[in-house]
Amino acid sequence: QCVVKIVQEKLLTPFGLRSLAPEDPDYRKVYHGNPIERDSAYHQGTVWAWLMGPFVDAYLNAFGTSSASLNYLKSLLEPFKSHLREAMLGSISEIFDGQPPHTPRGCGAQAWSVAEVLRAYQKIKHYDSHSMG
Repeated sequence: QCVVKIVQEKLLTPFGLRSLAPEDPDYRKVYHGNPIERDSAYHQGTVWAWLMGPFVDAYLNAFGTSSASLNYLKSLLEPFKSHLREAMLGSISEIFDGQPPHTPRGCGAQAWSVAEVLRAYQKIKHYDSHSMG
């Protein structure tokens, strides 16, 4: 539970997990610039949407499948619903800036982002349907 709480506090954003905490001296809050500048920011604070799947797994392992846990996790996936209508229609971007407003960057339609968010949604739905019956 302690690790999940630290990840929530330091890395969790509305679009996934940051690759580095903002207080780290090497943290880069936005992914922009020429190729060298972008490459230096790629794993230095950029938000990765696909990491929402492993975060959901870790949260469920740490805190269980209570209604409160499931409702919290469902709320974490809500921002992706609007994102599906924004960057690449019907898909999820590869990465997002580490700093709000978490502008989508990189590939506009990233298979592993879609796959992990969908897998997380299905897992939550599975536990939610079992808790109702």
